[in-house]
Amino acid sequence: MGTFRYLFLITFALVFGSSHADPDLLQDICVANLSSGVTMNGFPCKNPSTIRADDFFFAGFAQPSIPNNTVGSLVTAANVEKIPGLNTLGVSMSRIDYAPGGVNPPHTHPRATEIVFVLEGELEVGFLTTSNKLISKVIKKGEIFVFPKGLVHFQKNIGWTPAAVVTAFNSQFPGTQSIAATLFAASPTILNDVLSKAFQINNSEVEKIKLKLKPKK
Repeated sequence: MGTFRYLFLITFALVFGSSHADPDLLQDICVANLSSGVTMNGFPCKNPSTIRADDFFFAGFAQPSIPNNTVGSLVTAANVEKIPGLNTLGVSMSRIDYAPGGVNPPHTHPRATEIVFVLEGELEVGFLTTSNKLISKVIKKGEIFVFPKGLVHFQKNIGWTPAAVVTAFNSQFPGTQSIAATLFAASPTILNDVLSKAFQINNSEVEKIKLKLKPKK
């Protein structure tokens, strides 16, 4: 009986573990061929003879960005689209710069957990569980906060000076769904009646929000 239980636990661990992890790499590197027309879960590999150091390099975090927009924050992503060498490696990063009072509005990353490290400033950050509980904290320079995979979260610069963070993800392409833009700037658009009932506002207010969030051409 003891041997059977032992074999069961080992088998369960192997099956469960493999079902919740990316497959092992079958080569040293698989630099993404972003221009390929092949559709797959990820990106096909470039010809090894065309790989160069710049496939693994990105200088976009070197200088702060100016968040010249209505929310007061600007995200600089360093994912597989910017660093093709990240393909199949399951990691990526972003830098977020905030104006005083700037907000990174409520959003989710459907494919990744996010960890935030504060470079400068003081921010209030938080996420919401599926039972609608808010988990929030004020974090400062040198401190870290984690947003679990798929949960709605936000950051706000509560200081009087610009702030900046670097974030890391356990996905080469975590994806981002901004709650407001996802609902009010969808294409094709979501029926006004759906949004008016969901947010308990009238159709004219829905139209006003849609107009404000409509992507600029």
